[in-house]
Amino acid sequence: MPYNKNLVDELNILIRYNLNTTLEGIKVHKTATTENIDATKRLFDKGLITHEDGGYLTNLGHDAAEQAQTVLNLLNPS
Repeated sequence: MPYNKNLVDELNILIRYNLNTTLEGIKVHKTATTENIDATKRLFDKGLITHEDGGYLTNLGHDAAEQAQTVLNLLNPS
């Protein structure tokens, strides 16, 4: 199954998390793009984050974010 727009939007949210600490979350405000708001809600529904508008990564979310960031670093080395 190839990546689709929704999955890419979700990956773009996951890569915003700081994996070096569990004490830092994110907040997606209502003024954010519709894509970011919807992606964040989907991640919450999938059990990857703690709140519909962001919050913290769950254990599963941390694993997903770690893998998303790894793939990004492999494909876009800088």
